[in-house]
Order: sequence, then structure tokens, then C-alpha cells
Amino acid sequence: MKLIALTVGLTLMATGAQAEIRKAVVAGGCFWCVEADFEKVQGVKDVVSGFTGGTVEGPTYKQVVNGGTGHFEAVQITYDDAVISYADLMHKFLRSIDVTDAGGQFCDRGDTYRTAIFVATEAERATAEAAIAEAAKVLGQKVVTPVLSAGDFWPAEEYHQDYYKSSDIVLTRGGPMQKKNAYQFYREGCGRDARLAQVWGDQALSH
Repeated sequence: MKLIALTVGLTLMATGAQAEIRKAVVAGGCFWCVEADFEKVQGVKDVVSGFTGGTVEGPTYKQVVNGGTGHFEAVQITYDDAVISYADLMHKFLRSIDVTDAGGQFCDRGDTYRTAIFVATEAERATAEAAIAEAAKVLGQKVVTPVLSAGDFWPAEEYHQDYYKSSDIVLTRGGPMQKKNAYQFYREGCGRDARLAQVWGDQALSH
């Protein structure tokens, strides 16, 4: 089923106020890391790891990492607009990535790991572009993360979802580990948080 970053409906909050449950799609390098970061954000309901921006329908992880499909590793974030706005979400997203790196993210190099914000409406585009302009002003550097039109979002295989908190055992270069430990081993080894501290200082999205 094709999933697109669009508003998916209205629900009612316990207070009686109307809350809009929305979706946003972003690419920030390794999707395990972006999923782990944003599932901790207040107002975020769910984060799904997947792929977008390519030309192949229903791509597998193997196809994407082998190259040639044009896809980004990306996440689809479902959030409550009454708790966190799209503007706030974009502010946090930019501070969770190295916005100065056009060749990938951290130790993950190549087109699959480029950053991007995928927008479904002109209002989202304006908000994302404003967030990028503000980030560039804060850093005093050019932000290379582009704003792109949203297309099909394809969820990755089930074994990629919630990787950072799974107790399943996998083989790694450090030996057999639970996925959650393998994820932490990878994240630290990749230098993600160390680089974010260099770029953003105390503004970096805390892990």
C-alpha cells in the first residue's frame, strides 16, 4: 500500500479540543537513529522507518543500499499537531542531523543517507524553508538539506522497525548482541552524537 505524507484525519482530545493527527516524512541518515530520536519527542505518536524519493516501487532494503533506486532512508512521523507543531518538528529535525553534510550522514556515506525534508503542501514547504533559513542563520553556514516534494513512502521490512529497542539477537562486528545493544554500538561507533555536538552544541537534539 502506498503511504504518502498527508494529513490523515481528525481525532478528539480528552479536553474536547480538536487535535489533528498529521504525518511528516524526513530523511536524516540511518533511519534507525531518526526513529529512535523522534519516538522520544512529546506529541509524536509513531515513527516508521522506510524509503522515499526513488523510482522503484516497493523497494527492499537490499535494493536501496545496493544503489540505483534513488531512494533515501527516511522515516514517516505521525504526530499530534495540538501537542507539537510542524514548525517545532522541523526545528528539532534539523538539530538531529548534520545539515552541512551533503554526502551522507556521519559514517554512512552516499545518496541513500542524504538528508531531506519531504513536504506534502505549500504550507509545509514554507514552514520547512523558514526552519532551514533560521538554522543557517544560527550556524552562520549554508544548510544543504533540501526541501523536496513528498511522494510514495515505503515502510522498510519489519526487522528494521523499532530496531533500537529490540531484544532480538543479531550478529555484529562486536559479536552476537541484542538489537538494542547493536544499535547503540553502531550509533556510538558512527560518531553521530559527537558530530551533532560539534555542529549544534547545546542545541543538538538530545539522544
